[in-house]
Amino acid sequence: MTQTTEPELTGVRNFRDVGGLPTTGGGRTRTGRLYRSGHLAHATAEDTAFLGSLGLRTVYDFRNAADIRLDGPDVDLPGVRNVNVPLNDPAEGKEFWKLVRDGDIPTLRSLLGDGQAAARMEDSYRDMILNRNAEHSRVLHSLADDGAPALLHCAAGKDRAGLTIALALLAVGVEQEAIEADYLESNAQHRRYRVQRGEGAQGGTSPEVMELLSPLFDARASYLGAAFATIAERWGTVDRYFHEALRLSHTTRDRLRASLLTG
Repeated sequence: MTQTTEPELTGVRNFRDVGGLPTTGGGRTRTGRLYRSGHLAHATAEDTAFLGSLGLRTVYDFRNAADIRLDGPDVDLPGVRNVNVPLNDPAEGKEFWKLVRDGDIPTLRSLLGDGQAAARMEDSYRDMILNRNAEHSRVLHSLADDGAPALLHCAAGKDRAGLTIALALLAVGVEQEAIEADYLESNAQHRRYRVQRGEGAQGGTSPEVMELLSPLFDARASYLGAAFATIAERWGTVDRYFHEALRLSHTTRDRLRASLLTG
Protein backbone atom coordinates (compact mmCIF):
# COMPACT_ATOMS: atom_id res chain seq x y z
CA MET A 1 0.00 0.00 0.00
CA THR A 2 2.76 2.45 0.91
CA GLN A 3 5.63 3.39 -1.34
CA THR A 4 8.52 2.87 1.06
CA THR A 5 10.40 -0.24 2.17
CA GLU A 6 9.21 -1.15 5.63
CA PRO A 7 12.05 -1.47 8.14
CA GLU A 8 12.43 -4.40 10.49
CA LEU A 9 11.93 -2.90 13.94
CA THR A 10 12.53 -5.22 16.87
CA GLY A 11 10.78 -3.46 19.75
CA VAL A 12 8.20 -1.33 17.91
CA ARG A 13 5.23 -3.07 16.35
CA ASN A 14 2.91 -2.00 13.56
CA PHE A 15 5.20 0.71 12.19
CA ARG A 16 4.55 2.12 8.74
CA ASP A 17 4.80 5.24 6.61
CA VAL A 18 1.34 6.39 5.51
CA GLY A 19 2.66 7.56 2.17
CA GLY A 20 1.51 6.77 -1.34
CA LEU A 21 -2.22 6.62 -0.63
CA PRO A 22 -4.48 7.96 -3.43
CA THR A 23 -6.76 10.96 -2.98
CA THR A 24 -10.08 11.61 -4.66
CA GLY A 25 -8.44 14.51 -6.52
CA GLY A 26 -5.80 12.34 -8.15
CA GLY A 27 -2.95 13.10 -5.74
CA ARG A 28 -1.19 10.96 -3.18
CA THR A 29 0.00 11.27 0.39
CA ARG A 30 3.67 12.21 0.72
CA THR A 31 6.14 9.71 2.08
CA GLY A 32 8.18 10.73 5.08
CA ARG A 33 5.48 12.96 6.56
CA LEU A 34 3.10 10.79 8.54
CA TYR A 35 3.96 7.55 10.32
CA ARG A 36 2.00 5.25 12.61
CA SER A 37 2.99 2.51 15.03
CA GLY A 38 2.47 0.87 18.38
CA HIS A 39 4.12 2.33 21.47
CA LEU A 40 7.83 3.16 21.56
CA ALA A 41 8.47 2.02 25.13
CA HIS A 42 10.39 -1.11 24.09
CA ALA A 43 12.31 0.36 21.17
CA THR A 44 15.83 -1.07 20.93
CA ALA A 45 18.91 1.07 20.36
CA GLU A 46 18.71 0.19 16.66
CA ASP A 47 15.00 1.05 16.55
CA THR A 48 15.69 4.35 18.27
CA ALA A 49 18.47 5.18 15.82
CA PHE A 50 16.16 4.46 12.88
CA LEU A 51 13.31 6.54 14.32
CA GLY A 52 15.78 9.32 15.02
CA SER A 53 16.81 9.31 11.36
CA LEU A 54 13.31 10.11 10.10
CA GLY A 55 13.45 13.84 10.79
CA LEU A 56 10.43 13.69 13.06
CA ARG A 57 9.20 16.87 14.71
CA THR A 58 6.50 15.31 16.86
CA VAL A 59 5.50 12.00 18.39
CA TYR A 60 1.84 11.90 19.41
CA ASP A 61 1.15 9.27 22.08
CA PHE A 62 -2.56 8.52 22.49
CA ARG A 63 -2.13 6.15 25.44
CA ASN A 64 -3.67 6.91 28.80
CA ALA A 65 -1.98 6.58 32.20
CA ALA A 66 -3.00 2.91 32.59
CA ASP A 67 -1.43 2.04 29.23
CA ILE A 68 1.79 3.84 30.08
CA ARG A 69 2.02 2.09 33.46
CA LEU A 70 1.68 -1.25 31.70
CA ASP A 71 4.28 -0.79 28.97
CA GLY A 72 6.30 2.21 30.13
CA PRO A 73 6.98 5.66 28.65
CA ASP A 74 8.28 6.13 25.13
CA VAL A 75 12.00 6.26 24.50
CA ASP A 76 13.33 9.76 24.02
CA LEU A 77 14.17 10.80 20.48
CA PRO A 78 16.57 13.76 20.44
CA GLY A 79 15.01 16.95 19.13
CA VAL A 80 11.52 15.44 18.87
CA ARG A 81 8.50 16.74 20.79
CA ASN A 82 6.62 14.03 22.69
CA VAL A 83 2.95 15.01 23.00
CA ASN A 84 0.64 12.86 25.11
CA VAL A 85 -3.00 13.17 24.00
CA PRO A 86 -4.99 10.42 25.78
CA LEU A 87 -7.95 9.33 23.69
CA ASN A 88 -9.68 7.35 26.41
CA ASP A 89 -9.89 7.64 30.17
CA PRO A 90 -7.41 5.95 32.55
CA ALA A 91 -10.28 4.11 34.24
CA GLU A 92 -11.27 2.57 30.91
CA GLY A 93 -7.70 1.55 30.25
CA LYS A 94 -7.34 -0.01 33.69
CA GLU A 95 -10.56 -2.01 33.21
CA PHE A 96 -9.50 -3.13 29.72
CA TRP A 97 -6.07 -4.39 30.71
CA LYS A 98 -7.39 -6.11 33.85
CA LEU A 99 -9.90 -7.99 31.70
CA VAL A 100 -7.20 -8.98 29.19
CA ARG A 101 -4.63 -10.02 31.79
CA ASP A 102 -6.75 -11.62 34.47
CA GLY A 103 -10.25 -12.31 33.20
CA ASP A 104 -11.32 -15.91 33.85
CA ILE A 105 -13.21 -17.88 31.24
CA PRO A 106 -16.72 -17.31 32.67
CA THR A 107 -16.04 -13.56 32.91
CA LEU A 108 -14.63 -13.40 29.39
CA ARG A 109 -17.62 -15.34 28.06
CA SER A 110 -20.11 -13.10 29.84
CA LEU A 111 -18.49 -9.81 28.75
CA LEU A 112 -17.07 -10.66 25.34
CA GLY A 113 -18.97 -13.65 23.99
CA ASP A 114 -21.83 -13.67 21.47
CA GLY A 115 -20.53 -10.65 19.57
CA GLN A 116 -20.20 -8.42 22.62
CA ALA A 117 -16.45 -7.84 22.13
CA ALA A 118 -16.91 -6.53 18.59
CA ALA A 119 -19.87 -4.40 19.71
CA ARG A 120 -17.70 -3.00 22.51
CA MET A 121 -15.04 -2.00 19.98
CA GLU A 122 -17.57 -0.37 17.66
CA ASP A 123 -18.93 1.60 20.62
CA SER A 124 -15.42 2.79 21.49
CA TYR A 125 -14.93 4.15 17.96
CA ARG A 126 -18.28 5.93 18.10
CA ASP A 127 -17.31 7.39 21.47
CA MET A 128 -14.01 8.72 20.13
CA ILE A 129 -15.86 10.47 17.31
CA LEU A 130 -18.49 11.99 19.59
CA ASN A 131 -16.40 12.82 22.66
CA ARG A 132 -12.78 13.36 21.59
CA ASN A 133 -13.26 16.27 19.22
CA ALA A 134 -10.96 18.60 21.16
CA GLU A 135 -8.14 16.04 21.07
CA HIS A 136 -8.53 15.24 17.38
CA SER A 137 -8.77 18.95 16.59
CA ARG A 138 -5.56 19.62 18.48
CA VAL A 139 -3.66 16.95 16.55
CA LEU A 140 -4.93 17.94 13.11
CA HIS A 141 -4.28 21.64 13.72
CA SER A 142 -0.76 20.77 14.84
CA LEU A 143 -0.14 18.61 11.76
CA ALA A 144 -1.33 21.50 9.60
CA ASP A 145 1.10 23.88 11.26
CA ASP A 146 4.46 22.58 12.48
CA GLY A 147 3.76 19.05 13.73
CA ALA A 148 4.90 17.03 10.70
CA PRO A 149 6.85 14.93 10.03
CA ALA A 150 5.06 13.10 12.80
CA LEU A 151 4.59 9.64 14.27
CA LEU A 152 1.19 8.82 15.78
CA HIS A 153 0.84 5.86 18.10
CA CYS A 154 -1.16 4.33 20.93
CA ALA A 155 -0.48 0.93 22.51
CA ALA A 156 -1.02 -1.43 19.58
CA GLY A 157 -1.18 1.30 16.95
CA LYS A 158 -4.51 0.18 15.53
CA ASP A 159 -7.46 1.84 17.34
CA ARG A 160 -6.72 5.29 18.74
CA ALA A 161 -3.82 5.88 16.36
CA GLY A 162 -5.69 4.11 13.57
CA LEU A 163 -8.74 6.34 13.91
CA THR A 164 -6.71 9.56 14.19
CA ILE A 165 -4.69 8.61 11.12
CA ALA A 166 -7.96 7.83 9.32
CA LEU A 167 -9.33 11.28 10.21
CA ALA A 168 -6.16 13.02 9.02
CA LEU A 169 -6.36 11.13 5.74
CA LEU A 170 -10.07 11.84 5.40
CA ALA A 171 -9.43 15.55 6.00
CA VAL A 172 -7.03 15.76 3.04
CA GLY A 173 -9.25 13.78 0.67
CA VAL A 174 -7.73 10.30 0.69
CA GLU A 175 -10.14 7.75 -0.78
CA GLN A 176 -12.09 5.94 1.93
CA GLU A 177 -11.23 2.55 0.41
CA ALA A 178 -7.53 3.39 0.74
CA ILE A 179 -8.03 4.58 4.32
CA GLU A 180 -9.72 1.29 5.19
CA ALA A 181 -7.03 -0.76 3.46
CA ASP A 182 -4.28 0.99 5.41
CA TYR A 183 -6.24 0.53 8.63
CA LEU A 184 -6.64 -3.22 8.02
CA GLU A 185 -2.89 -3.67 7.54
CA SER A 186 -2.68 -3.72 11.34
CA ASN A 187 -3.99 -7.31 11.18
CA ALA A 188 -0.74 -8.66 9.70
CA GLN A 189 0.73 -11.18 12.12
CA HIS A 190 4.05 -9.35 12.49
CA ARG A 191 2.21 -6.14 13.38
CA ARG A 192 -0.19 -7.40 16.04
CA TYR A 193 0.12 -6.54 19.71
CA ARG A 194 1.14 -9.58 21.77
CA VAL A 195 -1.64 -10.43 24.21
CA GLN A 196 -0.24 -10.58 27.74
CA ARG A 197 -2.04 -12.77 30.26
CA GLY A 198 -1.28 -12.74 33.97
CA GLU A 199 0.42 -15.65 35.66
CA GLY A 200 -2.22 -18.10 36.78
CA ALA A 201 -5.01 -16.46 34.75
CA GLN A 202 -7.63 -19.12 34.16
CA GLY A 203 -7.44 -20.50 30.64
CA GLY A 204 -4.11 -18.78 29.99
CA THR A 205 -3.83 -18.28 26.25
CA SER A 206 -6.01 -21.25 25.33
CA PRO A 207 -7.80 -21.20 21.97
CA GLU A 208 -11.09 -20.25 23.63
CA VAL A 209 -9.54 -17.37 25.57
CA MET A 210 -7.76 -16.05 22.49
CA GLU A 211 -10.94 -16.31 20.43
CA LEU A 212 -12.83 -14.31 23.04
CA LEU A 213 -10.09 -11.67 23.20
CA SER A 214 -9.43 -11.56 19.45
CA PRO A 215 -11.99 -8.84 18.60
CA LEU A 216 -10.25 -6.50 21.05
CA PHE A 217 -6.96 -6.89 19.16
CA ASP A 218 -8.30 -7.05 15.61
CA ALA A 219 -8.64 -4.18 13.18
CA ARG A 220 -12.06 -4.74 11.62
CA ALA A 221 -13.72 -2.77 8.88
CA SER A 222 -16.87 -2.60 11.03
CA TYR A 223 -14.97 -0.62 13.69
CA LEU A 224 -13.81 2.09 11.32
CA GLY A 225 -17.22 1.89 9.63
CA ALA A 226 -18.89 2.68 12.95
CA ALA A 227 -16.79 5.85 13.20
CA PHE A 228 -17.60 6.99 9.68
CA ALA A 229 -21.29 6.16 10.18
CA THR A 230 -21.32 8.26 13.36
CA ILE A 231 -19.93 11.23 11.42
CA ALA A 232 -22.68 10.82 8.82
CA GLU A 233 -25.43 10.39 11.42
CA ARG A 234 -24.37 13.30 13.64
CA TRP A 235 -23.04 15.86 11.12
CA GLY A 236 -24.37 14.70 7.76
CA THR A 237 -21.19 15.31 5.78
CA VAL A 238 -17.47 14.96 6.32
CA ASP A 239 -16.98 18.68 5.64
CA ARG A 240 -19.48 19.66 8.34
CA TYR A 241 -17.79 17.32 10.79
CA PHE A 242 -14.38 18.85 10.24
CA HIS A 243 -15.75 22.41 10.29
CA GLU A 244 -18.19 22.14 13.21
CA ALA A 245 -16.74 19.41 15.42
CA LEU A 246 -12.99 19.83 14.86
CA ARG A 247 -13.05 23.56 14.00
CA LEU A 248 -10.90 23.05 10.92
CA SER A 249 -11.25 26.05 8.65
CA HIS A 250 -10.80 25.77 4.89
CA THR A 251 -7.44 27.50 5.31
CA THR A 252 -6.31 24.98 7.92
CA ARG A 253 -7.34 22.05 5.75
CA ASP A 254 -5.42 23.62 2.85
CA ARG A 255 -2.32 23.78 5.05
CA LEU A 256 -2.89 20.17 6.07
CA ARG A 257 -3.09 19.16 2.41
CA ALA A 258 0.09 21.09 1.66
CA SER A 259 1.83 19.30 4.51
CA LEU A 260 0.67 15.75 3.77
CA LEU A 261 0.06 15.55 0.01
CA THR A 262 2.31 15.58 -3.05
CA GLY A 263 2.08 18.40 -5.56
